[in-house]
Amino acid sequence: MPSHLSADHPAAQPPGRGSVEALISQTRRLKGGVDAVRRDARGDGSDPQERWQRALCDLALHQLSDLDTHLGQLRDGPPPVPPATDAAHLARAVPSAPPRDSLLSRVGSAEWNLLTDEATWSGELYQILGRDPAGPALTLDELPSLVLDEDRAKLTAMVTDCLVDAKPIDGEFRIVRPDDEVRTVHMMGEPVLDTDGSTASMWAVLRDVSELRRSQKVVSETRDSLQRHQHRAQTEHRLAVELQEAVLPPWRGSLRLPQQRPETLDLAAHHLPSSTSAVIGGDWYDALELPDGQTLLGVGDLTGHGMAVASGMATLLGAVRGMAMAGTEPGQLMAWLNQLLDATVQPALGTAVCCRYRPETRTLTWAQAAHPAPLLFRNGTGRRLHAPNGVLLGATSKASYQQAEETLEPGDLLLLHTDGLMPGRGSTDTVTADQLLDLAPRLAEAETAQDCVRMVVEEYGEADRENDACLLAAKVR
Repeated sequence: MPSHLSADHPAAQPPGRGSVEALISQTRRLKGGVDAVRRDARGDGSDPQERWQRALCDLALHQLSDLDTHLGQLRDGPPPVPPATDAAHLARAVPSAPPRDSLLSRVGSAEWNLLTDEATWSGELYQILGRDPAGPALTLDELPSLVLDEDRAKLTAMVTDCLVDAKPIDGEFRIVRPDDEVRTVHMMGEPVLDTDGSTASMWAVLRDVSELRRSQKVVSETRDSLQRHQHRAQTEHRLAVELQEAVLPPWRGSLRLPQQRPETLDLAAHHLPSSTSAVIGGDWYDALELPDGQTLLGVGDLTGHGMAVASGMATLLGAVRGMAMAGTEPGQLMAWLNQLLDATVQPALGTAVCCRYRPETRTLTWAQAAHPAPLLFRNGTGRRLHAPNGVLLGATSKASYQQAEETLEPGDLLLLHTDGLMPGRGSTDTVTADQLLDLAPRLAEAETAQDCVRMVVEEYGEADRENDACLLAAKVR
């Protein structure tokens, strides 16, 4: 104990044993709760968020364990510190040392007498520094011999400030134990003044904080990894959004195709994002006037999310437009799209509907690949078009796709949509179609395709949905 703090001093009186026991019980209950959280945060190590949670829990457990030990030492009182000159007595007084990672060996104390050049260490300090309890305690001049070369100047400066300027010590340095293991030690000390105000000795408490610093390093590295992961995810999300906006048709509102004919389709479309803005899917729609005066209509969806699927959507939509401009019929177009996806470096699966509309005969020729069939509304009622055979794009090589034809009439409304239009896990293609067909009386009152899209979006667009979706409306004029 420092010479200037006597047992009669009020500050030296220990707190009540019962209150310390209550704190110990509370600390241990909290440790159990944190440990339960840590077990729940277990994963395969690939998720930065899980690593971050586990690292924080590890750090909290270390701190709570140290608090538990310190409270136990406070309850039991300070251990006796025998004279450093009596090595045999010291060896008898110190029990067999527990493992150096034991929490009970992580806090030790020392006093260096400047007048007699004697050093007094507690038994715990011998364990922390890896020294033989039967040997003498090191003097202040000898202590730097245990310290890592890079940290010796730091220790020397702390000790000098304490002895010369009476400044308290509060710092860390690394030691090299006899077994070459490097440990981190936190030292808190203060000068012990003589009656004339001069420094008579230096008293210090040293704590092995190696495990704590390792936990903090894990936390820091995990935080950095998480930040890099978040930055990469944000960058990929931004690029995916920009690519999606660049690929989807640039027109907004209404569009009439073909533009130079009296028999036209009044067109409108809408992209409905998922409730989670971070989810960018592969849903697409398209309407394009072809060189022969016909009109291409299409919607589709690539499986997956993020930058990869947005890039795949761009490739697929470019292929659709190119083949349609070259006069490819919908069935053959689907077959070639299937080959394209089957041959990509990163295999992908997709669904789609592609249509060609001849305005002079009002004939719709279409094919589909495992996609919801278009819905036809006429005179206040609606029905699903009978779908020709067609399998999922990319699922099997050399698949063939049949075509179907439908003759439309002035005033007819055609709705094409992707399967994420209706929110909820239980929303199947049949459920989605039935809900849309129930809107037939209201859709019959709509003057334009844009009005039809607005009605559907007002009905279903604001609800929570797990994935994005597309809706394309074509009204025959």
